[in-house]
Amino acid sequence: MSEKATEALDELELKKIELDSLIDIIKSINGNISEQDLYRTFMFTLRSYPHISKMTLYVLDEDTEVDASRNKWFNKEGFGTLGNYRDVVLPNEILEIHKVSPTTEFNHLAPFNEFCFLIPIHHKDHVLAYLFLGRAHDSLEEEDLDLPFIQALSDIIIVAVENKKLARKQKIQETFNRQLEIASEVQALLLPKHLPNEDKFSVVASYYPHHNVGGDYYDYIQINKNEFLLCVADVSGKGFPAAILMSNFQAALRTMARQTTDLKKIVEELNHLIIQNSGGGHFITAFFFLYNKRQKSAIYINAGHNSPILMLNAHQTQYLEEGTTILGTFDKLPFLSVATINELDDFLIFCYTDGFTETAAEDGEEFGEENLLAGVKENFDHSHQELHERLFDKLHLFKGNNPYPDDITLLSCRVKR
Repeated sequence: MSEKATEALDELELKKIELDSLIDIIKSINGNISEQDLYRTFMFTLRSYPHISKMTLYVLDEDTEVDASRNKWFNKEGFGTLGNYRDVVLPNEILEIHKVSPTTEFNHLAPFNEFCFLIPIHHKDHVLAYLFLGRAHDSLEEEDLDLPFIQALSDIIIVAVENKKLARKQKIQETFNRQLEIASEVQALLLPKHLPNEDKFSVVASYYPHHNVGGDYYDYIQINKNEFLLCVADVSGKGFPAAILMSNFQAALRTMARQTTDLKKIVEELNHLIIQNSGGGHFITAFFFLYNKRQKSAIYINAGHNSPILMLNAHQTQYLEEGTTILGTFDKLPFLSVATINELDDFLIFCYTDGFTETAAEDGEEFGEENLLAGVKENFDHSHQELHERLFDKLHLFKGNNPYPDDITLLSCRVKR
């Protein structure tokens, strides 16, 4: 057989190998196999290719968290190499290479100098992978390879893997969005639908979640014709887990408030519930205020929450600070006291969450408790609803173009003689 005929047969055999490889790759992609199996199929495909006796593949994985000592390029597959590349970090010098290059350009970068060619694999002008190819004993020449085909095959595999990553992210996002919807529905059910609005007794609440689902909660519970309980709380964390924890908190609070007016017992039970349900993953700051109209007295517990303001008139104010620490951190609360206020028949109690006072101006200064107190005093004689509206106007003017950093809740109760 002539030399030309032999070359033609070799060329034909190579094309058959390439066609078979392409068919196998497409079947694998259509078969919805895992990312690792796609890499493995790619490895076996190159292994059957004439002249190639060693390879290793590095792929960019931006979703994996790494420490500062390494980049986000990870070895996914290989064969025939002198060593194991699984724990070998891809040098930053190689990341500067964006076209097919002989490894003579980086002979000083061991162990990568055992290969003959480096093939960057692009998608939309970004390098997503680096393929190293070599021959065991002899040097691998460019004419030994059908580089356009190898690049095309590599592109198909890497794009298929990227599509799988995208589909996985979309599924995770869909699940997350559904959880947010459920959490938002749960949260809407937690907040009281109707609040008293009478001449001598009114409760006003204003709630602005920072995201679709916030971590704030407030409640008004009418216990009997003489007593009611106010509560404002803020759970650490956001989203579905925080909403579920807060729903458990509300259900337990409402159940216990109808069984006992022992505020200390209620808080201790709530603390136990939070630890049991969150496993220490969340904590809650809360304020509880129990008022008895017949006795003209109130008791309260502040559990690590921003201190509400008690106002007897525009000039006589008091911060309600006594109580305990945050709930959900200690199995047994390290200290717990119930404060009592007597001769209380004409007052305003104003509660809030830290999203209000921690809102910052464009220069970084926070609104703070002093500004809040000044705003409450300035608007004390306005209607109850207008008091809230004017405070938000003041806050909005203060922050300028800065966004709100957190959920904001205002809850206030006004009792008149």
